[in-house]
Amino acid sequence: MKRAAPLQDAPSACAQALTGLPCYVRVTGTLDDRFVEFEFAIGDPEMAVELVLQFEQFRRFCETHRAIPLSADEGDQLDFERMKWRYGAPGIEH
Repeated sequence: MKRAAPLQDAPSACAQALTGLPCYVRVTGTLDDRFVEFEFAIGDPEMAVELVLQFEQFRRFCETHRAIPLSADEGDQLDFERMKWRYGAPGIEH
């Protein structure tokens, strides 16, 4: 019986290839010196899911999805935008 290729090795497993949109990661912390806490977004860094993976899994995940890491300044800007919505002042220019 022929074995199927692992999902991470299949070209269709790449979110960027599936959607045609860029993927982003933003590291938000670490746990027990074993895990990376991060946000993953497709197309728009403001719409992200929070994930936790071991360091090597995180590296492979980013590679598989061709994820673009956000800089600290870009992360700060995201936090600022989220605070404006959370605290009732969307659209404020800074």
